[in-house]
This record gives sequence, structure tokens and C-alpha cells, in this order.
Amino acid sequence: MLLVLQIRELRKPGLDQCQVSWSQVIFSRFRIVTLLSAIQGDITRVESDAIVNAANSSLMGGGGVDGAIHLAGGPAILEECVEIVATRGPLGTGDAVATTAGNLPARHLIHTVGPIWGDTDEAGSVSLLASCYTNSLDLAAEMSCQSVAFPNISTGVYRFPIRLAAQVAVAAVQEWDGNLAEITFVCFNSENYEMYQSLLRGTVDT
Repeated sequence: MLLVLQIRELRKPGLDQCQVSWSQVIFSRFRIVTLLSAIQGDITRVESDAIVNAANSSLMGGGGVDGAIHLAGGPAILEECVEIVATRGPLGTGDAVATTAGNLPARHLIHTVGPIWGDTDEAGSVSLLASCYTNSLDLAAEMSCQSVAFPNISTGVYRFPIRLAAQVAVAAVQEWDGNLAEITFVCFNSENYEMYQSLLRGTVDT
């Protein structure tokens, strides 16, 4: 049986204490399995074994989080992305691949393509978005990562409803059948951050 505890104002290396408001620590047989937390900030500055990029299918960089990650990480990321696309073609929605993290404070950069809201029905979009999280976590585990940082996938120009996207993200991570020490949702703006706070609080309180 899993026991979920709620922690207030947990300190995270490299971030001010006030930036982490709500977290969950999951215990199994009195052993910490996974820490889930939400922070507001710049994902390119978060120290983690793996950072997840909300990429497009071409892996050539773009706007928003994708562009910021390529800019901060440097040209080595794009070089590997070009090689991946040349070998396997464009990345499918919900799939994930890994490259160097370049100059980012991480060992690996995981690229995943979120669904564009309206391209398919709601159930299909939800399933694809959940796959972004679980496939990224699977890949992180294969690379022996212990910590992963996620952006708010598909909530920018892809127009996925913010609350639904957050619900899908939290549920996918909680239901993932794997073992990592820490998973962080890095929210760029206060709207997403408050949504994740509410969800992490509510999961424990209900």
C-alpha cells in the first residue's frame, strides 16, 4: 500500500524555499519512492537528471519552452535532433526521444511532442498527452535518471485546456509504473502553477 504525505515549503536544491509550495512524497514500506512537486520558474535553470522539452515533430526547435531550451542548451542539442530525424523521421505525437542536454543543468534532454488541441477528439488528446509523460518517464528510467523536470506540455500554442492538461499530467505521473526519486512540474506562469498546487493539494486532501 502507498501512503501519500503532503509537505509544505520543501527546499529544492538551486531554488528558493518559497518557490515550492506543495509537494507529495510517496512511501512504500517506509521507503521514499517518488517526490512530486510543482514550482514556478524557468525550466532551463532547473537542476535535474533529465529535463523534458515540449518539442514539435521536426525536433528543429520552435517557440515557447522549445525555443528557450534550444537557446539555453546550445547547438549540440539541435545537432543530435537533426541526426535523429534523419534516421527515424519526425517524432510522433506522444512519443519521446533523448539527446544531450548541452549547456542545460541536466544529464539528458528528453523531447516529446504534445497533442494539438482540436486535431482529434478529447479522449484521443488526453491519451496522447498522458503518453508524453509516461513515455518520457520510461525513457528517463532506461537512462538511470533519478529526477525529471516537466514543463506544462501542450498548454501554449497547442491550446490544450490548462486545467485538463494539469489533471492529465498529475494522473499520468501518479499512475506510472516506475521508480524515480523526484518528478517536478515546472510552471512558467502563475496560472499553471496555481493549478498544479490545487491538484497536488486536492489529491492529498480528498
